[in-house]
Amino acid sequence: MSDVARTTEVAAVDSPAIVRPKFKLRSTKPMIDRYRWYEALGLYAGLAVFLFFVLAPFIEGFLVSLKPLALLFSTPYSFWPSNGSFDAYIRMWDSVPLLGLYIFNSFFISSIVTIVVVIVVVPAAYAFARFQFNGAGLMLGGFLAVNMFSGAVLLIPLFRLMRSLGLLNTYWAMIVPGAAFLIPSSIWLLRTYMIRIPKELDEAAWVDGASRLYTLRRVILPLAMPGIVVVAIMTFIGAYAQQFIFALTFNSKSEFMPLPIGLFAFFGKQEVIWNELMAASFVGVLPVMVVIVFLQRYLVAGLTAGAIKQ
Repeated sequence: MSDVARTTEVAAVDSPAIVRPKFKLRSTKPMIDRYRWYEALGLYAGLAVFLFFVLAPFIEGFLVSLKPLALLFSTPYSFWPSNGSFDAYIRMWDSVPLLGLYIFNSFFISSIVTIVVVIVVVPAAYAFARFQFNGAGLMLGGFLAVNMFSGAVLLIPLFRLMRSLGLLNTYWAMIVPGAAFLIPSSIWLLRTYMIRIPKELDEAAWVDGASRLYTLRRVILPLAMPGIVVVAIMTFIGAYAQQFIFALTFNSKSEFMPLPIGLFAFFGKQEVIWNELMAASFVGVLPVMVVIVFLQRYLVAGLTAGAIKQ
């Protein structure tokens, strides 16, 4: 036997056994199936209680729209309408003849506000996420300070500004202040999203000779699209909800009035037509629900981006 073979045999006998590390495979069972039965029961019970408190006002509002007005204040109070109908959804168009126009105006104003905000916010958020310049922190703090002021506090200066610009009794009287109040928070939201995009992508584009504008348009925007969609949806909802005070102050023509003014028309001098008011409210929020349903996957992608480390 050769010396090499003898050495190998001795080394194999004298050397300790090689211990291979044992890796435990990750379970492929769904997370909810890993709980014991009483833990899953408690989890579902907590979710049910949470959903009840969230959805109860909407369910009650819908049931109110089905009840006759005379039975809304009956004693004892019945939660489920025994003789409910959709008559309120028909009569509301006669009670407020311009209700359809009001819904269109709200949708139109919110859409224009959303477009204006996105156009302004995208380059601003990119600048705050990528550039280091003096006063950046102070400006971001100023954006937060703007959100601390209610629109009612600034009604008089805004009214004088709208009058000097000749924007009273127009759509722009609600679009301009609506966009102004929503831009600061949108910059903060989109800036946080763009910070998560690696800077190496910008540097790779610059090496290839791309300009800042080209990098923003061709590299950053496709990656930031889920965040932009989140900003657009939040802006649309915010613009849809804040139109009452601006319309009541800066507008006196019914053809430019948004939905909140139309809902206010159900408040009469003697009584409030609650069932028709609830019916008009549910019909009025349908455009927002349609927008959310169509953009839901982008909304979820934008809200969960960065939650998992790659």
